[in-house]
Amino acid sequence: MSNREARNALETGKVFLKDAPTGDATRRVHPADISLRVDAPRTKVGRDVAYVYRDPHLVVVVKPSGLLSVPAPGRRRESTLISKVKRAFKEAHVVHRLDQPTSGLMLVARTEACQLALKALLEKHHIDRSYLALVAGRFPKGKQTVRSTLIRDRGDGRRGSGEAPDGKHAVTHLELVAHLGRNASLVEARLETGRTHQVRIHLCELGFPILGDPLYGPNRMPAPRLALHSHQLRFRHPITGARLSFEAPLADDLEKTRRGLISPPSHRRRR
Repeated sequence: MSNREARNALETGKVFLKDAPTGDATRRVHPADISLRVDAPRTKVGRDVAYVYRDPHLVVVVKPSGLLSVPAPGRRRESTLISKVKRAFKEAHVVHRLDQPTSGLMLVARTEACQLALKALLEKHHIDRSYLALVAGRFPKGKQTVRSTLIRDRGDGRRGSGEAPDGKHAVTHLELVAHLGRNASLVEARLETGRTHQVRIHLCELGFPILGDPLYGPNRMPAPRLALHSHQLRFRHPITGARLSFEAPLADDLEKTRRGLISPPSHRRRR
């Protein structure tokens, strides 16, 4: 392709890195992970919803940061991921949610029967969901599991770990992916349960707040937004029985942040 053709493909969502579109021409990638999908709908990467899988029962999408998953109280007029899927496929039913600033893979049912079946899989922990997070601090090597009871108000009006009659058991499996510079890390978080703000709370309470999180871990390290990305979904299709697996590497804005943490701009005067 010519430089112009390549640039146009990147800008219109035709270049995919594994299962997600990318517009970042400067990423270091393995050639086998890149595909050109000329028939993919024209999209603006990082702004529009990308549809990576669809069948008569469900769709898998890449949600951009900043888009609500479902309608929120007092914000009923705002566009949501569910409303966009419904507009595209005439029917859409919530299976799980991502926080508004979180990007990445999300599963949506196209029928009520599939919605019920997928929620049953979630309850039985038969849907593997993994996130990537850029966190402050040097996360320890190896795997660790965080278990706590999450409550609506830990005493300061925010959710957190504690004890209350309406508390919900929460389990997150964490593993270091890489240290980034002197004081940041890339961490994988695999959900066993899916409670509101679970990954954000557990990482913050461990002392490794997610970069760009104004609610649980305000810090001064650079991040364009909450540095949390849903990057893997694996499950057996509840209707067809097929095993499905999807992977969306770090969103472009977070990938640029990751590179910046490894090689921060030099402030030394050139000789």
